[in-house]
Amino acid sequence: MEFAEETAVARSRPPRPRYFDPGIRRPPASFVESVVAIATVPGAWCPSLAPSGELVAYITDRSGTPRVEVGFTGPAVTDRGQAPAVVSGPDQEAISVAWSPDGNWLTYLVSPGGSIRAELHAVRPDGSDRRLLAGGGEFETVFAGLWAPATDRYVFSLADGRSPNAAVWMVDVVTGALEPVQSSVGIGFCTVTSISPDGSRLVVRCGPRNRRRLLMLHAVGTDPPIPLLQQHFPDGDDTGEDGRFAPDNRSVYLRTGAGRDRTALCRVALDEGGRPGAMTVMAERADADLEFYAIRADGHSAVLVWNVQGESTAVIADFHDGWSVPISLPEPVMPGWSLGRDGTSMIAEVTGPIAPRTLVHLALPTGAGSPPAIRRLDCMPGDMLPDTVVVPTLQRYHSKDGLELYGLLYRPRSAHGPGPAVISFHGGPESQERPTFSLLTQSLVAAGITVFAPNVRGSSGYGNAFLAADDRAARADSFQDVPATVDFLLENGWARAGSIGVQGWSYGGYLALTALARWPDMFAAGTTHAGMSDLLSFFAETESWMAAASVTEYGDPLTQADLLRALSPLTHLSAVRSPTLLVHGARDTNVPVGESIRAHAALKAAGVPTELVLLPGEGHTIVGAPHRAELALAICSWFVRWLVPE
Repeated sequence: MEFAEETAVARSRPPRPRYFDPGIRRPPASFVESVVAIATVPGAWCPSLAPSGELVAYITDRSGTPRVEVGFTGPAVTDRGQAPAVVSGPDQEAISVAWSPDGNWLTYLVSPGGSIRAELHAVRPDGSDRRLLAGGGEFETVFAGLWAPATDRYVFSLADGRSPNAAVWMVDVVTGALEPVQSSVGIGFCTVTSISPDGSRLVVRCGPRNRRRLLMLHAVGTDPPIPLLQQHFPDGDDTGEDGRFAPDNRSVYLRTGAGRDRTALCRVALDEGGRPGAMTVMAERADADLEFYAIRADGHSAVLVWNVQGESTAVIADFHDGWSVPISLPEPVMPGWSLGRDGTSMIAEVTGPIAPRTLVHLALPTGAGSPPAIRRLDCMPGDMLPDTVVVPTLQRYHSKDGLELYGLLYRPRSAHGPGPAVISFHGGPESQERPTFSLLTQSLVAAGITVFAPNVRGSSGYGNAFLAADDRAARADSFQDVPATVDFLLENGWARAGSIGVQGWSYGGYLALTALARWPDMFAAGTTHAGMSDLLSFFAETESWMAAASVTEYGDPLTQADLLRALSPLTHLSAVRSPTLLVHGARDTNVPVGESIRAHAALKAAGVPTELVLLPGEGHTIVGAPHRAELALAICSWFVRWLVPE
């Protein structure tokens, strides 16, 4: 095959945000250049190894927009044919990619115009024969699935934004023929996690957030779904994150927290009729959740990746002989991977606080011998970061009720004693602030501002009880974590009273607005990015499947409207006194853009200095390089204006 020569693509410098007007002090040029460099640094993620192991497909934004590339896994040579090839369409914003078992096709998801309503496309590895397979309807959303073994069929789930359900479909990539999996109809929102080696059965994850269950479906026919864990947890605690058939088709490996506080790896045996039987715990840790696992071709060894205080700890474990080999990752977090067919090689996605996402090759041992050999792929984009980036320190502290909390502290190199600081809340809330590369955090640090990124209750990575500690009515209990975080910064001399800001993305934006309204004298300024302001309007306007999945997290808008109204920042925004900037992608249908528009109107009515920035063509996550830079410049300059003294 021939590969196109990679050419450098100059980044478009974004227009200066409109609040850099003559009446506002401007940051120095060096600050602007540093922020643009940080916000537009390219990365690579979502690897998929070709069956031969010689090529890898992945997503990269080195051009300024996420796209699908194909590159070689081996060391580079002088031959120009070794340069990576772009195989997705020139105007397509790619999300994920998967290689077919025979190596003849790639399927990939596309976000049309930044929308969450993804489409499924296919293309040949040389970039030819590109075609749309599913999605593209006004309200349709495709969720990535899996290739059926030894066929041209791809299995995925499809949701209609007007319905809370999603059904499983199969598509023949060659003919384009679509066929529904009848046994998936009526089970609610679901996504495919595994297909049996003979292609006759599927494992799907279904149900709302934090209450997901694992079901086994028949690929053909209308036989009812079979719960994989219900017989072991008859009281209803049969939650699970994913299930994967063993290579011998006689058992299913499960990543589940059912019956325990930490997510573990279990195996459920299948009888002659394929029904689930005895369950065995294969691997668990009292101090960590299992976040990824990959079963190797031998069926009795696996790559296990544990989340230990936010960092990834990886090992190769053999369940038959009992040996294990640690994997020394080059960066602290491993968000993704692709295991080779023979189980002896893996492409891992890794990242760190001063390292954007990139891909490395792991040569995996087959026995209890030498540790894996690791090298960075030569087809990866290079890092272009300024010397202002810093590595955070992990901090522990306590909330007002004594609950232990964790957070990452980023201090500018020039910081000495108290100074301007920003508390940055992550999205989710069932997510986790980890030592990964954060363009906004490092941009704020480049502006000379200390950043503290806490994991308040409701975050993942600290056990199921901590994860559920803010569900529904308990959300009000979680708000106490905000002043506890401020007090922690002040007590340690990292922040100066009167120069503390608060910001957040998605749910973090909701929490930032809540903080500004409930403690109007605590913060000198605030910013939100795609944050919810009114939980009732969020449920009414978001995708129907998203609303249905969120009831267990926030509450039921039909039966708990008063609770949702009381927990909504919009109800209390008249109390805000701090200058507040709101940023939102104009095509966001996850947290619809109306959430920021209504908040902006309420803040203006309250006489609060406020700005609203809508980024055209962007969705819930800002992905275009010019808009990433504009986002970072907008938020950083806002805090420089209100937190940093003249």
